[in-house]
Amino acid sequence: MSKITVIASFYPKEDKVNDVREILLSMTKPTRLEEGNELYNFYGEKNSEKKIESFHLFEIYKDTEALDFHRNTEHYKNYRSKINDLLNKPIEVKVLSPIDII
Repeated sequence: MSKITVIASFYPKEDKVNDVREILLSMTKPTRLEEGNELYNFYGEKNSEKKIESFHLFEIYKDTEALDFHRNTEHYKNYRSKINDLLNKPIEVKVLSPIDII
């Protein structure tokens, strides 16, 4: 089975940046403890005024079963129930399968 890479992008409303940051930070520890998770890194993208305007998660899972497990955890369901109203647009999620990697 192939590893699964996920890139998820979040664009918070201007007054909700800290709320979105805290919700996403609350996901890092429990997700990293999942058996099938190999990488779970959290990034912020700054605008020209040096203010965070978006957040991005870079995730690698052992296989599709590990990703499915992640999406069924309580911490995942909890974050999904809270975050949508804090965003300017829907979460952008890309699930990537390897083609030619090292």
